Amino acid sequence: MIDLREIRSVTDFQRNAREYVGHLKSTGSPMVLTVNGRAELVVQDAASYQELLDRLEELEAVSAIRAGLEDVKNGRTKPARKAMKDLESRLAIRR
Repeated sequence: MIDLREIRSVTDFQRNAREYVGHLKSTGSPMVLTVNGRAELVVQDAASYQELLDRLEELEAVSAIRAGLEDVKNGRTKPARKAMKDLESRLAIRR
């Protein structure tokens, strides 16, 4: 969650970039940057951003697995051989 105390103008960020980069690295929290008083950018350190991407990837995988299990539960599946044969026909793949 973004800490509302971590909102700065782009101009202030540019003037004090070294200080803010150190702060971002030490806290791992994102910072909102404003342009003309409106929130326009979010900046954060690379390690925290990568962690966010990793979490998102994991959640997407869990969601896909749940959807697949739901398909199995509701009978929306077919045997692998039949599915492959249908794909070969649809894509005009010859063996």
